[in-house]
Amino acid sequence: MELSQNIEGVLFYKATPLKKAALCKLFEVSQEELETAIYVLKDRLEKGALRLILTDTDVQLVTAPELDALLETVRKDEIRRDIGKAGAETLAIVLYKGPIARAEIDRIRGVNSSFILRNLLVRGLVEKSQEGSIPKFSATTALFAHLGITQVRELPNYAQTLDTLEAFEKEQAQEEAVSYE
Repeated sequence: MELSQNIEGVLFYKATPLKKAALCKLFEVSQEELETAIYVLKDRLEKGALRLILTDTDVQLVTAPELDALLETVRKDEIRRDIGKAGAETLAIVLYKGPIARAEIDRIRGVNSSFILRNLLVRGLVEKSQEGSIPKFSATTALFAHLGITQVRELPNYAQTLDTLEAFEKEQAQEEAVSYE
């Protein structure tokens, strides 16, 4: 695959702005090679539903502004629906373990949680903050207020649930260590 396609794939997967320097390192290319590939990608995307947002240091994949009205309709439809089992599972992880990185949520759930997290963000149930270079998710104060909770320790079975999650994470880490041997 061409460099521009690889960049597109990583930007789509990450769903967050990425540093150009990090992309250079990932693909083992010079800044000049990266910039050329980014402009090839930018030109190709101009004909479709996606666009690139470029700054001096970052690049991000976003939807085309022409889709705003359509996507707003889709967003409103999503908000009317139940969050489902996957949404409830993800929300519980964020409630009990937050602030937590998406990669950690993915590891606990065993699947990619990007779509679910976006859904929870749109509904205002979780919020995204930047801690260093890693975005983290936590429950919104509005959600806590809706649940009648003022402190995370007031969540049902808080200590027991955390112990269970920590035991699960240790087991997963051990299984990963064994699989790398």
